[in-house]
Amino acid sequence: MSKNQVVVAASKPHTATLIFLHGLGDTGHGWAGTLAVLKPDYVKLICPTASSIPVTLNGGLRMPSWFDLRSLDITIPEDEEGIKTAAQSIHSLIQQEISNGIPAERIVLGGFSQGGALSLYVGLTGDVKLGGVIALSSWLPLHQKIQYEGLNKVSVLQCHGESDPMVQYAFGSLSSKLLKKHLSNYDFKSYSGLGHSSCPEELEDVKKFIVKVLP
Repeated sequence: MSKNQVVVAASKPHTATLIFLHGLGDTGHGWAGTLAVLKPDYVKLICPTASSIPVTLNGGLRMPSWFDLRSLDITIPEDEEGIKTAAQSIHSLIQQEISNGIPAERIVLGGFSQGGALSLYVGLTGDVKLGGVIALSSWLPLHQKIQYEGLNKVSVLQCHGESDPMVQYAFGSLSSKLLKKHLSNYDFKSYSGLGHSSCPEELEDVKKFIVKVLP
């Protein structure tokens, strides 16, 4: 993870934190402005930036990426080592907030696309129970290696555009079906005509989720 991150302080006493991870090739600035507007005023926002690494999917070009993306084909083995290394860096960021006095249940972790995938993995494999996890236009990586027992209380919002040409809707739906089996506080929302992006309706759903889990 890059040392560069965008932090938007709470405008009222800081009682909760939202950590949001960008998608492939983006930076923390990509989502900071949008989320700063919709977050509650008692919530601190942290948008870290991934380190630049060669990405197989893009011909080996270096760009901000949480881990290597080898393909968008679900049959191709994932970058397990990279995913676990990235997860550890996010776990450390969460622990920093806990050390600063914010309980784990007052922390929401979210992300878009690759960042959403990492958020799901971190939220389901960490040693602490977070207040919630948000995954936009993404999927659950390394799903066969996650221990699902005891995860039923984790609150998760997964959102996906039905016209997504990058992370196809069917891919997100597969993750949704798996998560529904193991999580009781899980919600999957889809948006007609939405591609690999966000929309006002989705952002409103994100806002409602944050307020719900971080009252």
